[in-house]
Amino acid sequence: MNLIQQGSFLTLHYRLAGPDGADIVNTFDDKPATLSLGAGQLAPAIEARLIGLAEGAHTRFELAAGEAFGERNPEMLQRVKLTLLQELGDPDQTYSVGDVVEFPTPDGTGRYAGLVREVGEDWLLFDFNHPLAGQPVSFEVQIIGVL
Repeated sequence: MNLIQQGSFLTLHYRLAGPDGADIVNTFDDKPATLSLGAGQLAPAIEARLIGLAEGAHTRFELAAGEAFGERNPEMLQRVKLTLLQELGDPDQTYSVGDVVEFPTPDGTGRYAGLVREVGEDWLLFDFNHPLAGQPVSFEVQIIGVL
C-alpha cells in the first residue's frame, strides 16, 4: 500500500468548502484531480494533512481561520488610479464593487487578481488577499492513487 509523501504524484477526489459549508471546489461528481504534492497546487497546510495518508483513504479535516490561506493582510488593500488601469487594459472598461481584475506581475511573466472593494472618483480600492484568507475551511479527500 502506497503512502503519500512529499513529491508523491496523486490522483484524488477532493472537496474544499468555505466557512458556510458551500463548495468552492468539488471533484467528486466529475473526473478526479491529479497533482504532484509539493508543487504548490494545494495550500501547504492542506498538503501537510495529506502526508501519510494511504491509497484508498477517504477523510475530512477542518482548517482553522487563516491556516489554509493565511490571515487577511490590510496591506493587501491598495488604491489604484483609473488612469493606470486604462493604461494596462481597456480604456473604456467600467468597474463595479465585486469585480475581479487581473494585473500583470512586475516582471511581466505572470498575472495576479484583485477584487474591487470600493469605487472612487478616479481610483478603485482593490483587495489582493486570497478570497479565503482569514477564514476556516473544510477539506474532504478520497485518495485514488499514489505514485
